[in-house]
Amino acid sequence: MSDRTKEPTTVPAPPAGPVSTESGARPTDANAPVQPLPGLPPRPAGAPTPSAPAGPTAVTPTAETPTARQRGPRRARLRLTRIDPWSVMKTAFLLSIAFAVVTVVSVAMVWQVLGAAGVWESINSTIQEGIGGEDVSSFQVQDYVGTSRVLGFTMLVAAIDVILITASATLTAFLYNMAAALLGGIEVTLAEDA
Repeated sequence: MSDRTKEPTTVPAPPAGPVSTESGARPTDANAPVQPLPGLPPRPAGAPTPSAPAGPTAVTPTAETPTARQRGPRRARLRLTRIDPWSVMKTAFLLSIAFAVVTVVSVAMVWQVLGAAGVWESINSTIQEGIGGEDVSSFQVQDYVGTSRVLGFTMLVAAIDVILITASATLTAFLYNMAAALLGGIEVTLAEDA
């Protein structure tokens, strides 16, 4: 072991407040000398500053760089293995109610148009002239196929249709789930738009 020991070099800390130099610039300016940190050796002359990039610069692609080839749309093969019966029942119930409303409104409109066009009077006169007699003179076809009777019958059929469509759709979902458990379900191929 040598008798000489290195004594630590101490560098005075910079003052807390702003320091003015001869040129009037602060030490934080670009033209001010950089003070080394305590405990670090001074930077040799000509060494790059920390803000300068030390490594090679990144090369930007030019027009000569080959571009990636255009690929076709992505495709995915999926398998429909289960349909939720509860969601099927709700959807079928809503659609069947919409179908019932459309049916009742369309029948009412058709019967109003037929009445306004004089179809019922024409049918009454044709029957009275064709059959003749006193029994037929008071015949009115509206007594049998009037608007109120037809709309009542249509509402009854629409209510039955709501029940049948909802039940059949739910039963179909259960049957599909059973078949998919045995056979694996229906395969669907989906493609992404380019």
